[in-house]
Amino acid sequence: MLFLLLVGCVLCLPLDQARSEARDYFVITVVDSDTGRGVPLVELKTTHDLRFYTDSNGVVAINEPELVGQSVHFAVKSHGYEHAADGFGYRGVALPVTRGGRGQIKIKRLNIAERLYRITGAGIYRDSVLAGQKVPLKQPLLNAQVMGQDTVMATPYRGKIYWFWGDTNKPSYPLGNFATSGATSLLPGRGGLDAATGIDLTYWVDDKGFSKRMIPLTGFGGPIWVGGLFTLQDKQGQERLLTKFAHLKPDTSVGANGIAIFNDDKAIFEPVRTFDPSVPLYPEGYPFRAQVKGQPYLNFQSKSLEAFPLVRVRAAMDDVLDPQKYEAFTCLVAGSRFDKAATRLDRSGDGHLRYAWKANTPALGFEERKELIASGKMKEDESLAQLRDFDTDAAVRSHVGSVFWNPYRKRWIMITGQSFGASSFLGEVWFAEADTPAGPWVYARKILTHEKYTFYNPTQHPFFDQDGGRRIYFEGTYTDTYSGNPDRTPRYNYNQIMYGLSLDDARLTLPAPVYRVKRADGTTSYALRDTIAARNEWTQIEAAPFFAIPTHRPPRDLIAVYGVASAGGPILQTEAPKTAAAVQPLFYALAATPAAKEATSPAIMPLYEYRDRRSGARWYSVDAALQTANATRSALPLCRVWRNPSTVLALDYDAQPLP
Repeated sequence: MLFLLLVGCVLCLPLDQARSEARDYFVITVVDSDTGRGVPLVELKTTHDLRFYTDSNGVVAINEPELVGQSVHFAVKSHGYEHAADGFGYRGVALPVTRGGRGQIKIKRLNIAERLYRITGAGIYRDSVLAGQKVPLKQPLLNAQVMGQDTVMATPYRGKIYWFWGDTNKPSYPLGNFATSGATSLLPGRGGLDAATGIDLTYWVDDKGFSKRMIPLTGFGGPIWVGGLFTLQDKQGQERLLTKFAHLKPDTSVGANGIAIFNDDKAIFEPVRTFDPSVPLYPEGYPFRAQVKGQPYLNFQSKSLEAFPLVRVRAAMDDVLDPQKYEAFTCLVAGSRFDKAATRLDRSGDGHLRYAWKANTPALGFEERKELIASGKMKEDESLAQLRDFDTDAAVRSHVGSVFWNPYRKRWIMITGQSFGASSFLGEVWFAEADTPAGPWVYARKILTHEKYTFYNPTQHPFFDQDGGRRIYFEGTYTDTYSGNPDRTPRYNYNQIMYGLSLDDARLTLPAPVYRVKRADGTTSYALRDTIAARNEWTQIEAAPFFAIPTHRPPRDLIAVYGVASAGGPILQTEAPKTAAAVQPLFYALAATPAAKEATSPAIMPLYEYRDRRSGARWYSVDAALQTANATRSALPLCRVWRNPSTVLALDYDAQPLP
């Protein structure tokens, strides 16, 4: 009864009329064929080009008089999902449309990530309300008059989740709120909805009921955007909410930027420090916390619009407000800047490029690296950014994304968009993982695609993690902007969509670095991150000569490789050592000879054993033509592994995860 009252109220109709109207609709539910869950953002198109889009329950409510009483064919289309094709190649189904009737369509998910619901905008559960079905939100149709919102920032603060967005559209005029919007929600388990179900947002609103300006600055006339949202304790021990802000001019150049602190009494951000435009380092992107030699730090993305967390500052109020205290993980000479051909790179005496944390020194962005590589001043394999498509070895250009420690994978994981993706500009999302926040970031898997549509600024929400990080949640902005697609998706366009990702999915099995370690006793061994961290041998790593599959990942027709100590160095072999105690594999790899019709990537290479004729020392390399005067190479490879495309060993191993 309470639900029916809610529906009647929401529709602004008498209760009996709401019931009557619900009976008038033919209701189609589109579900994931594997999970049975309703799929949002599915287009159903009739043969006369009438289009319907499923709401966040996967529901479409149809009341078109010309369709009632007809068998109607609905063509089915959705980003990353697919309906089976018939003999003529049509992907759809015919349903008998009747008043009060029901139909179901099953589609197959191709994406690894699962689309769950729309977070912002109007009509999130429009069709479900029309059909009289249960919905999880208190305001399922229009909340704070928000029609569309750009790019989210979110963090737990004082027992709630605080959410902030960029430009926000409203019903009454094409121009809305360009001074940041905000809302709160309750945490799951503390009165909030389960992350798989939805987010009940409570917006701050103005005297007209529209989402209010959260940074009401004047002076430049352009929008006010936030980034790098985080919390800190002030000198009185009180938790405070801070953000970097940028007040843009009408031409989008920066008029003023700095750091603002949230005034809880006024419910607005107030600038507390402005930065000179020449300052190279400041908060940006989606930060995480780490502990470095006992000190808490905040790590941020750099302003180069990439997901790599290469900026940090000690998590203390005085340091955060002082731009001179920020550091970047960079290969530039300390204190220098990118300066085209005059750029000063930090090289050791033997010519190796050195990456380290340096104050007042920016990290190199994509375009800057590209220019230095083209000019010959820097080699491609010296770049810190080496993301590759696991399947094809093609380069993946990271766009804005997020990095957080994941306790299930026991790695730092990245959710990032890609510029210039195969399906659309900024329409793809990738998953990658690394042993340290700075890398090595190499092999990545595409988890999400949008056909000729943009999905930018994706970020994970670690406060929603479930089952020890096995299940994670991330969102991004779904928009036609930059896509070149003139066909905007009604209601969904320029809004936030939530996805879920299960990290035990075998498709997310990715190669990890295998390190060559020089132990304190002078012996050499090979090890992966878990062993290195347990023995605290980070400073004893000599190289990462290749990548292989960690032992806690599903083998997937791989072979086990074991490490056996010997006087001449470690022996890698595919047979388990004959010892009384069970021996765990060192890593998994591909068989030396490819199976018939096996799809292989250019990144997969044979691993050979080399042995010094004089000393008997052994080592392993994917370089089949390694030239060493006194070394012999095994005639046949031991197995096949994945190459390391980088020649630099740049590890931020001092950064340890914090909750």
